[in-house]
Amino acid sequence: MLHIVNKSPFTAGALQSCLRIAKAGSTILMIEDGIYGALDGTAVSGQIREALGDITVCALSHDLEARGVNGKVLDGITLVDYDGFVELVTANDGVQSWL
Repeated sequence: MLHIVNKSPFTAGALQSCLRIAKAGSTILMIEDGIYGALDGTAVSGQIREALGDITVCALSHDLEARGVNGKVLDGITLVDYDGFVELVTANDGVQSWL
């Protein structure tokens, strides 16, 4: 299952809800303001590090660049471009968007 999170973890609870529900083998893709969950040194960094053992965590590189934070991503997070986004959607049997 691909979980897409587009809200900042500091203004909405979508990422935290997603982390509670996502099962081992799932993928979380952070896009738009959701990419703030991929940054190192934040209040959610520990939760993301913990999830990385069972879940693939990705962030959309274009959104990181647009917000000027592309060099601050946690180790272990996979950066994807738009083509990679499409590949994730087609490679997974389901997609859940967290609004």
